[in-house]
Amino acid sequence: MFTSIDEKKMQLDLKRPLPKHTLNSLREKMLLEWTYHSNAIEGNTLTMNETKVVLEGITVGGKTMREHLEVINHRDAILYVEDIVQKNEPFSEWQIKNLNRLVLKGIHDDYAGVYRDQQVLIAGAQHTPPPHFRIQEEMEEMMNWFNCDAQKLHPIERAAKLHAIFVGIHPFIDGNGRTSRLLMNLELLKAGFPPIIIKIQNRLAYYEALDKAHTTKNYDDFIHLIALETEASLDLYLSVL
Repeated sequence: MFTSIDEKKMQLDLKRPLPKHTLNSLREKMLLEWTYHSNAIEGNTLTMNETKVVLEGITVGGKTMREHLEVINHRDAILYVEDIVQKNEPFSEWQIKNLNRLVLKGIHDDYAGVYRDQQVLIAGAQHTPPPHFRIQEEMEEMMNWFNCDAQKLHPIERAAKLHAIFVGIHPFIDGNGRTSRLLMNLELLKAGFPPIIIKIQNRLAYYEALDKAHTTKNYDDFIHLIALETEASLDLYLSVL
């Protein structure tokens, strides 16, 4: 599954360091589209152009304060992901809580970065997240998996399964989807891949693959979906170099 992707990554690696202005323009494009699509998947109604305007510090009429905060917060969370990668910090629960804290800043301050204390359901999914009293245990199991068995996996498979396992636990009251996609891209960036974007147009396939992973423990469809998006990001980078 990963042969052609690895070959394209090798092509990209051979072109490093990337030209400064090209890299900056790619980063700005990915930051905008990542923020727009990740928020749109969760119901944010700002368009791509409106998201761009909000990132530039301008308020869009007729849109809620929450929708504006979701854009700014997601941008700040991406900057935090980039900082983790640059500093080569080891993965930790503290980072996960910080990401969720950034995502929910000014929206749900009481619950931002704090594991939930009540049961939640995932709309439209057959999977039911674990009760709140099992969250700490399941998060510790996820971290143990990540530090041991996950390190033997291809980075794309590791990133995809981390996303799926985390969002299946659904440890926070809100922001789990955005946090899971940030965690997935954190892993991809650490491995030298460009970030990927789950597009709003692919939301149904994305949700169905996640629900299948949670209810059957078969992650193949979800890993395949993430692999396709990784290849698409590599193609974008290679096309402009």
